[in-house]
Amino acid sequence: MAGDSLLVKDSRTGKEITLPIIQGTDGPPVVDIAQISKQLGLFTIDPGFRSTASCQSKITFIDGDKGVLLYRGYPIDQLAEKSNFLEVCYLLARGELPNREQFLEYERIVTDHTMVHEQLLNSFKGYRRDAHPMAIMVGVVGALSAFYHDSLDIHNPRHREISEFRLIAKIPTIAAASYKYSIGQPFIYPKNELSYTENFLRMLFKVPTEKFEMSPVLIKAMDQIFILHADHEQNASTSTVRLAGSSQANPFAAISAGIGALWGPAHGGANEAVLKMLNEIGDVSHVPEYIKRAKDPNDPFRLMGFGHRVYKNYDPRATVLKQACHDVLNELGQQNSPLFKLALELERIATEDEYFVEKKLYPNVDFYSGIIQSAIGIPENMFTVIFSVARTVGWITQWSEMISGGEAIGRPRQLYTGAPRRDYVSIENRS
Repeated sequence: MAGDSLLVKDSRTGKEITLPIIQGTDGPPVVDIAQISKQLGLFTIDPGFRSTASCQSKITFIDGDKGVLLYRGYPIDQLAEKSNFLEVCYLLARGELPNREQFLEYERIVTDHTMVHEQLLNSFKGYRRDAHPMAIMVGVVGALSAFYHDSLDIHNPRHREISEFRLIAKIPTIAAASYKYSIGQPFIYPKNELSYTENFLRMLFKVPTEKFEMSPVLIKAMDQIFILHADHEQNASTSTVRLAGSSQANPFAAISAGIGALWGPAHGGANEAVLKMLNEIGDVSHVPEYIKRAKDPNDPFRLMGFGHRVYKNYDPRATVLKQACHDVLNELGQQNSPLFKLALELERIATEDEYFVEKKLYPNVDFYSGIIQSAIGIPENMFTVIFSVARTVGWITQWSEMISGGEAIGRPRQLYTGAPRRDYVSIENRS
């Protein structure tokens, strides 16, 4: 490496080319390999994109070694403590924090879009009652383009903005309806006098025969979960949204694709796996046994909620949710919850054990979010749905950034390892 370029030599031909090195605002520099195919006739291979930047972005920055997560430059812990979810939505979508007038206008517009077309709600009847809520989310969100097709010119900035408002506003309504449908309860319409997060929880839990009341502590905890999950750089679902959107598919289709990617247990379903693991361990006295099993490479048991593909330090989102978990359980009188005591003991032993420290297997955001949601009364099959509600603003912001930047359609290459060229032999002559 010399200065701002990298010299690459093809040992087969002796040909040399110089590749530019680009430095971003923060983080490691990247090598621009765009010309390597044209000049050397080579492609690069990087399964899982572990060493490849797929795009340039101004939205989110992660330093996994230091445990840093920034939204538009603002530390996630500051936003979780001092902000609210809709203000964070404005920040991600617009690039700056709003003044009071800007925020009130943004909040008003989102609130005005919370209703969904009645025929869209009727479409829920086409699903089986026992359908997973995420299956409903994938289908219904994709179907939004059939009901809101008046503003689907993706090259029109105003149309992109309208789609942003519609998605952020309507996803909670659809998510709550998917839950209500699965348990055989009537849909609850949004109530515009409530905050974004309280409105969602009301649509989730209210029944027509009873008054809805929920502690501000629980609403705050859910708002923090939304904030902490709003965006996370180029993860699997965000990359899926960008790739789908690069074909110039409408934003509803692109977000639906993202929801499908999020559904996977290796991505959005991780907090559900944490809760199942804690229930399997069952008691604090069993923790040493399971710690031992987790260290055994021949044992299929793994500690869920520890370690992260990006973070090699304590996940900054887990720090916020650990305190929120305390607050929620205290508010509900569940501070002696066996599940929470088990989680704390598991964390204590794992973070002091040389094996886990050496491998940098710290608790991540999924470790506590499942406990909080379970305490609030949210069933496990809704955990990933909650994630999709929070991540919608990140998806639509990343999509809009890509479209406005004029990025070409995504078209990864491959290393072909199949059969070489061969000629067709009629079936009568095949051995």
